[in-house]
Amino acid sequence: MEIYLDANATTPVLPAAQAAALACMSEQFGNPSSTHATGLRAHALLDDTRARARRVLGIPTGQLLFTSGATEGIQTAVLSALMSLRGRDDVDCLLYGATEHKAVPAALHHWNRVLDLGLVVAPIPVDPQGRHELDWLRRHAGRAGLVCTMAANNESGVISDLDGIAAALADSPALWLVDGVQGLGKLDLRLAERRVDYAPFSGHKLYAPKGIGLLYVREGAPFTPLMAGGGQEGGLRSGTENMAGVAALGAVLTALEDGHTFASPALLAQHRAHLTEALSEAFPGLVFNAPAALSLPTTLNFSVPGVASRLLLELFDAAGVRVSGGSACSAAQAAPSFVLEAMGLPAWQTGSAIRLSFGPLANEAFIDAACARIRACGEVLRSQGRQGQRPPDATAHPVCAPAGKPEQDLLCSVADVAALAHRHPGLTLVDVHEAHEQGWDDERLDSLGLPRRRLPLSQWLDTPPGQQTRTVPEELPDTPLLFICRSGQRSAQAARRLRQQGQPRAWSLAGGVALLPEAPAGARTATDAIGDRPSLPA
Repeated sequence: MEIYLDANATTPVLPAAQAAALACMSEQFGNPSSTHATGLRAHALLDDTRARARRVLGIPTGQLLFTSGATEGIQTAVLSALMSLRGRDDVDCLLYGATEHKAVPAALHHWNRVLDLGLVVAPIPVDPQGRHELDWLRRHAGRAGLVCTMAANNESGVISDLDGIAAALADSPALWLVDGVQGLGKLDLRLAERRVDYAPFSGHKLYAPKGIGLLYVREGAPFTPLMAGGGQEGGLRSGTENMAGVAALGAVLTALEDGHTFASPALLAQHRAHLTEALSEAFPGLVFNAPAALSLPTTLNFSVPGVASRLLLELFDAAGVRVSGGSACSAAQAAPSFVLEAMGLPAWQTGSAIRLSFGPLANEAFIDAACARIRACGEVLRSQGRQGQRPPDATAHPVCAPAGKPEQDLLCSVADVAALAHRHPGLTLVDVHEAHEQGWDDERLDSLGLPRRRLPLSQWLDTPPGQQTRTVPEELPDTPLLFICRSGQRSAQAARRLRQQGQPRAWSLAGGVALLPEAPAGARTATDAIGDRPSLPA
């Protein structure tokens, strides 16, 4: 069973939301701008979902428009605020939280440049607990045109002191944008009470599909449409509405209103406590990077001394536990967390941080299964003697770098492997998983029906500084070779290295084990299926 613990990146779609989207596409498919009965039914769906959102968010007044997601909402809000600042000489800066999602400072810099405002764009420092430095904000707020803060941080889970920020802005001319993405369904945001001017939301962070979001605009706040056209959404956001997404979001909002679909904050806190206990037992010396008392009950961010985040991510993923090293939007950059760096945490913590997050649909059985898998990961790491060691130097481990598309990738199917085995008798599977990753996928690899060798890539492709790079490991058999790893990147690098060294009979499986289908019970192996499809070219 896959244990998905990356809900802050995205969530699965609520079954009721799936049903609502399908019903909309088949029964309420009308264009809500049409004036006939079919269109009027679609428009009624828009109105009903908007009304639910107003009740859930507690915003009886102001504008509430449907968007494609939080990024569009942020862009629209920033453009609206900055357009109102043109020609003003009482403001000279734009402020954003130092731990803000990258979408916010990127939008500030973009529109500041496009509108040629020449304002200073500056981060609001945060303290070691991840909360905004309110004294700093109070000193600078008087010259700010726009202040952007989060309701809760997507990486650390830290909840912002919105009341404190509101007080710091009490005498400021600044408009205030609050990123509500991680707060939807988890926090009482009290947007109207706190004089929030703009608040974007994204549906896919709370069991709605990707591509649907909301933007709240306080009554009287400046507004400039980002998208002009047919005048939909009362002229605030042109473009035919994503009706299936709206219907699905409406189902999620209904679940929030009913009070029993999602777990209560108290139960979520219990879930987090159980996960905290399992993590602490699995990884002695583990340090949590944000205080639980100030964080969302659905998020844990931690570091294990001496164990790099890369190794932990590999270990968890091999065990079927899906976690992340931080924001999904920054995952490909393989850099330490800028959020934790802004909090002033030491390099070993920022370089080994793991984010674990779950949604309010999580139940006790799921949490128990997650705890068992986490403890098993700890046992594997201890058995390999990896805990307590210094994190490996990333520059000495090029296997993590993107390998590019190898010229001899295969499709991720048993039939492709069978065809290759048919074309190249004696094909041997070379498992280049590291030691801490091995064992989790044995059944899936056994389903290929090929002789297998285990040879962790770091044992032969990585070489210490000053030593000559080895050519072909002696352990590799003199047969055609199919390299396999978790993601396909390291195996592609291994196959490419051998081809560069004059061994053309080396291949890798695109997508690695992660995309290799599960073998059903009683299924034939790859070699049994040799005759099922034409062979691949040599």
